[in-house]
Amino acid sequence: MTDRRTLLKGLAAAAILPGRGWAAAGSPEWLAAARAADGSYALYGLDTGGGLVFAVPLPSRGHAAAAHPARAEAVAFARRPGTYALILDCRTGAVSGRLAPPRGLQFNGHGAFSPDGARLYTSEVVAKGSAGRIGIWDATRGYARLGDMDSHGIGPHELRTRADGAVVVANGGIETDPQDRTPLNLDRMRPNLAVLSAGGSLLSRSELAPELHQNSIRHLALLPAGVAFAMQWQGDPAEPIPLLGIMGQEMRLADAPEEEAMAMQGYAGSIAVSGGLIAVTSPRGGVVMIHGVDGTHRATLRRADICGVAAASDAPFALTDGGGAVWAADGTALRLRARHDLAWDNHLVRIG
Repeated sequence: MTDRRTLLKGLAAAAILPGRGWAAAGSPEWLAAARAADGSYALYGLDTGGGLVFAVPLPSRGHAAAAHPARAEAVAFARRPGTYALILDCRTGAVSGRLAPPRGLQFNGHGAFSPDGARLYTSEVVAKGSAGRIGIWDATRGYARLGDMDSHGIGPHELRTRADGAVVVANGGIETDPQDRTPLNLDRMRPNLAVLSAGGSLLSRSELAPELHQNSIRHLALLPAGVAFAMQWQGDPAEPIPLLGIMGQEMRLADAPEEEAMAMQGYAGSIAVSGGLIAVTSPRGGVVMIHGVDGTHRATLRRADICGVAAASDAPFALTDGGGAVWAADGTALRLRARHDLAWDNHLVRIG
């Protein structure tokens, strides 16, 4: 296993490589935040075999990252509610900038670049009341803030940008205490899935049925003609509530056998789409649910504290767990790629 200090020192040598693309940073396949054995935090680049390509230190626990579509540059977000987002040069390990939300706003764990890489959109909330905002940053001018737009919901979490430039937002619906994340409105939640134009116009907004108003929409994966979304149930934990939704021409939920649904323990931690399949993870339940893109349940794979998931080139999915393992998964089984002395955080972000 590569020594972490050696890995960090090696970043300086990467600076002499020509170009600013991802090849100059070792051609990583994925990005993921993790905690090392000494308690420090970093954002790591992983290759197709699950090996560590680079590590860039973070000041505190990370959550997700946004990878620039062309430059070897990533923006790493703090765990929500966050006060920082770091702009990282993944060739050198340098922190080239630090973003802070305007006074009264907090980052909410996720961001996404526009398809051309010119803009960064960030998930944000008004600290008091959790009203959703989407920050807009100019990635061509040192991430100058251009302003923000209404997310058209409460507590936005993950967002994705479509090829046409539209921004898809998972408005979780939960108002939280700005200091300790205590939920304040579970009896009156109204999560929704919103689609905004690049300029902020509301293109569509879809809500769940009233009896599912406590199913917080959290994470997203784009489909060829729509979006798959993963939810976290805030109601009675004894109820086997669907945690996967598919939005195409209309919103529908994907059912699984009751025993399999209960294994998720009401919590979906991440979602990815690849090869005609959808993977939804639950670190609480220690399971990965595999569905077809039509929502049909295909398989349930089990691994303790598994959460990060992304598409892969040599298998439908790559996954990470809190024990430091990196996995490959198809529709029937998990295969170990690599293991590191790290505790991977919730998300695995594919580059490109």
